[in-house]
Amino acid sequence: MRHDYRMSEIDMAGGAAPVLRGRFLYNEPMKKHVSWRAGGAAQRAYIPADLDDLVWLVRSVPAHEDIHMVGLGSNLLVRDGGVKGVVILLHGVLKKLALESRTQGFPPAPAGIDTALVYAQAGVASPKLARFAANHDLVGGEFWAGIPGTVGGAIAMNAGCYGSETWDKLVQVLTLDRQGQLNERRPDEYVTGYRHVALKRAQQEWFIGGWFRLARGDGAASRETIKVLLKQRIASQPLNLPNAGSVFRNPPDDYAARLIERCGLKGFRIGGAQVSEKHANFIVNLGNATATDIERLIEHVEDSVEARTNVRLIREVRIIGERQ
Repeated sequence: MRHDYRMSEIDMAGGAAPVLRGRFLYNEPMKKHVSWRAGGAAQRAYIPADLDDLVWLVRSVPAHEDIHMVGLGSNLLVRDGGVKGVVILLHGVLKKLALESRTQGFPPAPAGIDTALVYAQAGVASPKLARFAANHDLVGGEFWAGIPGTVGGAIAMNAGCYGSETWDKLVQVLTLDRQGQLNERRPDEYVTGYRHVALKRAQQEWFIGGWFRLARGDGAASRETIKVLLKQRIASQPLNLPNAGSVFRNPPDDYAARLIERCGLKGFRIGGAQVSEKHANFIVNLGNATATDIERLIEHVEDSVEARTNVRLIREVRIIGERQ
């Protein structure tokens, strides 16, 4: 489906690519771009000027080189040996957030419910999406205030909290594939579940943005709910230390934090990495943790919980790069 963000007909027909307008950073310390504040360097990092520039960058990267898209880096660990290929930094670049004015091309709203569509690009922080919706008297998106990442990451992992998930609200996504083509896709093209999203047709793509359908309602009440949720987050999570949010998915009918605490691992340390004493499903950087410390601690928690409870925890965080 065509829409406003596709390249021009001349570009799509194979005309000469323009000069890249973004900025390359070489041997860029990724600890500056991940919330754990640890890890190695990116061989090449790129900050695109805008979406068109991002498309041309992807087209220019040889097929044998890896591409990694990074938003706020809130669920990412880069190993101390660094990461090869190209790391593309999206936060603050893909930042469009607006009410959708188009009425055609989307699935119809549920009968009897007054709704509106919000379009958010991948670089928008999830809490900003929550506040935007509430400020426009739209309800149902308050949970995004508790997700410490970008919209792109929330879509990619079906992020959720407080009983809601991102794909519950999605009606369409915009993706960029490895060939540098933009595609609009519907939810029925994906298999989605708890912290899991996969395109039914195997193909490497990245989420560029999404259209969310939200019900019209009491914006003031929504803003108050957001305040309450943020207070709960502050009270229950170790936000005073660098962390990557929940490290493990919750097993069926259980909680990863409960299992970790049951194994006596609260406060357990390896180097500068520690299982949080405030929330056992968080690993915090006490100030001098290396990515190796964090990864070894993740592995220790996995092995200990499995040995004690016969449950193998599944990681929610993503680890990339080379071991040192």
